[in-house]
Amino acid sequence: MAGHIQDRWYKTETSTDGKPTRTKTDRHGTGMRYRARYIGPDGTEKSKSFPDRQRRLAEQWLAHTETDMARGQYVDPKASRTTFRQYAERWVQSHPGEINSREAAERRLRLHAFPHIGSRPLGSFKPEHIRAWISGLENTVPAESHRRIIVGTVSAALSAAVDDGLISKNPCHARSVQLPKRGNPHVTPWTAAQVFKVQSALPPRFQASVDPGAGCGLRQGEIFGLSEDELDYDGGWLTVGHQLKRIRGRHVFALPKGGKVRDVPLPNAVGTALRAHSERFPSVAVTLPWRTPDGPLVTKRLLFTGRGGGHVRVSYFDDFMWKPALSVAGLIPTVGKGERYASAREHGMHALRHFYASVLLDAGENIRALSQYLGHADPGFTLRTYTHLMPSSEGRTRKAVESVYLTSVSQDHGPQTARAA
Repeated sequence: MAGHIQDRWYKTETSTDGKPTRTKTDRHGTGMRYRARYIGPDGTEKSKSFPDRQRRLAEQWLAHTETDMARGQYVDPKASRTTFRQYAERWVQSHPGEINSREAAERRLRLHAFPHIGSRPLGSFKPEHIRAWISGLENTVPAESHRRIIVGTVSAALSAAVDDGLISKNPCHARSVQLPKRGNPHVTPWTAAQVFKVQSALPPRFQASVDPGAGCGLRQGEIFGLSEDELDYDGGWLTVGHQLKRIRGRHVFALPKGGKVRDVPLPNAVGTALRAHSERFPSVAVTLPWRTPDGPLVTKRLLFTGRGGGHVRVSYFDDFMWKPALSVAGLIPTVGKGERYASAREHGMHALRHFYASVLLDAGENIRALSQYLGHADPGFTLRTYTHLMPSSEGRTRKAVESVYLTSVSQDHGPQTARAA
């Protein structure tokens, strides 16, 4: 057994005749009687106290500790007393990826986790605590997909605590913990008529911003970060090399989402529209920090700029240009003078990417190519999002057979011969 059990109520002394005798200590009858002591993996002594009549429990605890150390599952009791908030705040600062991802994770923890489970020591977590917290989220976060993201952030922090040796297992992974369901990825793409209605309702200097979205699948930040050097009109390609992002209230240039630079086919119609736009509204050199507000300055000649010659302020564009255009197109309700438009997340500029995906799938493009053009990290995500837009097998069957019959009509033997066979 690792360590030993100290009895604080008795001590062993040598009598005058040289024999060991057991005598009471000054602490006899008060406080915890037994102290289980052992040397931890870090070389320091650890201990835990037990009351009278629980020596057997102390021995079991020591045996369990020895087993955990042998299996590599040992957790320092002192470390496990660290609260979830203390650990999660350190974890989020070392969170990998873009600064926006770290800020989003910190915001989710601060608003939805710390007020409820932030003060709980890591070593005290049990699945019941996670179940109660998830249940309480239903009262404050209506969207199940959003709740799933919040729980995922907490689970990621607890998994890191396991890796760092602060807890032995993640309570979020217990079988009794039911995670919120994934959001329904089903999207209903706009029709071509709706796309062009919205486009015509935009101010002239922003009408062409619809084309790289609906015709090349670019995200909003990629559209407003699009620069002259990313367009190969003659070769028919568009390089998505950076985007316009807002971080802590300031705009910066940064790599596209996921850090993935990609090349997208540039259709002639989109190239013509962008060329015409550039002739009417010449590109402007805009200088912004790279990646973070304190990053090095980078200059890009942007195709789409504000009236003052600077970059587009996306929030202003959304509220005062995009949403009024949606209203004119009949996609969202109109509002009275001085009133604000309601949230219309499903009709943001991202709807242009959904339209692009629907056009490509209807034309028979494969999921892997579509995923590459959209800049998705996982073709499986593309498939889950757009699988309902793919031509059905029965539809392909009908078209295949009908094409054979239509071809046979012009031949002497006709389709009747096929039926007879």
